[in-house]
Amino acid sequence: MAETAPTTPDPGPPKSAGAAGDASLVTRLTRLNLLVLSLTLVFCFGLIATSSWLAARERQSGAAELGAEQLANSLAPMLVFDDRGALQAGLLAFSRRSDLIEVQVLSADGQLFGGWQAPGQPAMVPARPEQAMSELRLVSHTGLSELSVWAPIKLKGETVGALRLRESLQSLQLAVWRVVALASLLIVLAILLASRVLRLVQRRALAPLVELTALAEQVGADQDYSRRVPVRRRDEVGRLSERFNQMLKRVEAAQADLNLRLRQEQVAGQQLQVLAHRDSLTQLPNRLYFQQELQRQLSDSLQQQALMALMFIDLDNFKAVNDGHGHDAGDAVLREVAARMSKVLRSTDVLCRLGGDEFALILPSLQDEAVAEQLAGRLIAAVREPMLIDGQLMPVGSTVGLAFCPLDAREPAALLAAADTAMYAAKRAGKNCFRRAQGG
Repeated sequence: MAETAPTTPDPGPPKSAGAAGDASLVTRLTRLNLLVLSLTLVFCFGLIATSSWLAARERQSGAAELGAEQLANSLAPMLVFDDRGALQAGLLAFSRRSDLIEVQVLSADGQLFGGWQAPGQPAMVPARPEQAMSELRLVSHTGLSELSVWAPIKLKGETVGALRLRESLQSLQLAVWRVVALASLLIVLAILLASRVLRLVQRRALAPLVELTALAEQVGADQDYSRRVPVRRRDEVGRLSERFNQMLKRVEAAQADLNLRLRQEQVAGQQLQVLAHRDSLTQLPNRLYFQQELQRQLSDSLQQQALMALMFIDLDNFKAVNDGHGHDAGDAVLREVAARMSKVLRSTDVLCRLGGDEFALILPSLQDEAVAEQLAGRLIAAVREPMLIDGQLMPVGSTVGLAFCPLDAREPAALLAAADTAMYAAKRAGKNCFRRAQGG
């Protein structure tokens, strides 16, 4: 039988490098890079926003101190001459300053001399400086929502009162929050843009590694070691691809050598199988094959409840041929007998040489016993026809013992013994005939 190459299932189209990357390395690296980028942007923006807020608040505090100092200098004469009307007019002019909440003017004894308050504010409560009036100097206190400035009112170097100024930081806070919102929007857009750029860049950078992974999966699926991965760059991944290709080359060579050895061993095994089950002289199945086939046919017969028969065939006068004409003539007689009997058999019958001049014939699936008896007669007649070997007439014949399953036996050994017994009965009856087991 001709040997056919094993077939492997089609693994289908290979996965694209992009698809493989999306499922694993590219996606993970993109997420990690985006996380680092986002944290860096948020941290840097937080630092910048905080620094900007502190700087802006410091500038507003400085401007408030400068305004308070200038106002204190302009109000000093009004305080000394007790001119409340002029003082209120000066405060009203100063109130045009944005974010101003309250201005208080205290006399030298700490009493409220005059002031201005933004609409909607609670009633003015006179404040007291932390230092004594004579020791008061320009100082400011800045909180989250407002700042407060204390300035001494001096005339010719003498402290004649004090000025307290309060300003709101809400406008500054609103401006900072607007900047924060705009910067946050820009950060989000930057991260989205960076996500696309990073994915494209990493796909290009990791394409050789993704291709190498896809090739490894394909080789693992279809066992095709002739595949190779392209080497795109002479970097670490490129050197890895070269080593992987070298490994595939060695595996391919080893697999080819292994397949060759397997085919050789298979052919040798088939030859040994044939030699183990075939008679080298007559090319008929031998005793070993007969024993296995008899067991199988007997099991099938019992399982299918079908009639089968076994013939035990022994040649007559074969010893005289060997003694009178030599073993070469005897071998030629055995070959001729095997050929003659094979010609009268059915395609399903199994003729075996058991050894020497003994043969056995397995007849499966018989319609009735008469079919086997008729075949026994044809075998005997075929062997009895004149046989010339090297111009010499060989006086050979055949004697047949016939046994049936399940009529005579249901076991291989018992069926063979019944056929053997029937054959000896035929020998005693005069040879060149057949007998059934149990005298049937």
